[in-house]
Amino acid sequence: MATAGFKRILLKLSGEALMGSAPYGIDPLETARIAEEVKAAVAAGYELCLVVGGGNIFRGLAAAAKGFDRGSADYMGMLATVMNALAVQNALENIGISTRVQSAIPMPSVCEPYIRRRAERHLEKGRVVIFAAGTGNPFFTTDTGAALRAAEMNCDALLKGTSVDGVYDADPKTVPGAKRYDRLSYGKVLADNLKVMDASAVAMCRDNNIPIIVFNIREPGTLAAVLRGEGTSTMVTSEEQSFG
Repeated sequence: MATAGFKRILLKLSGEALMGSAPYGIDPLETARIAEEVKAAVAAGYELCLVVGGGNIFRGLAAAAKGFDRGSADYMGMLATVMNALAVQNALENIGISTRVQSAIPMPSVCEPYIRRRAERHLEKGRVVIFAAGTGNPFFTTDTGAALRAAEMNCDALLKGTSVDGVYDADPKTVPGAKRYDRLSYGKVLADNLKVMDASAVAMCRDNNIPIIVFNIREPGTLAAVLRGEGTSTMVTSEEQSFG
């Protein structure tokens, strides 16, 4: 899969990617390994920004299903993403990568507020920018926050690092023989309700013509391989550019 022409990338990581083999929280060794993957991408000349979910600490939608007020639960989930962003920042700076964390919920004692032009300037200077707290609003996922930031930063692609190596027609962890797609259109993802990202995130990427690439971040070296146009992943693009 060719990724020629990509320069500025938004990498969306699930909070679970930071857990390693633990059932909860942040595994420093796994976070450090992911930081090395990001460092390799920076060394290859890419401008990189990140969005990290919060599901390893608190998942607002699940809490709402158990009786939490949805707005309050979502704000708690946003705070979890700030914790993860600071953990990733620490891991990156430990290996010499300059970073800035910007939060959609202002907390100046902890990190910068989200300011689009300041974030663009950081990227131009070679810093990795980590966007935290989603969109700053309840009822939106971090996937939607990632799509929004990718559009605002004029990113060439949104890479989603998950625990599977692409998009399948069923859950490959529970359905033997599930089919993996190499390429898909936004329309097929939405029509078939394929679990790539939530529908609003996919629609935002479609409307701004931002390719989505889904790959397994748990496999060492996969990020660099995908950026070289190698490795195993699924690319979601417009109907004119894709098939399947």
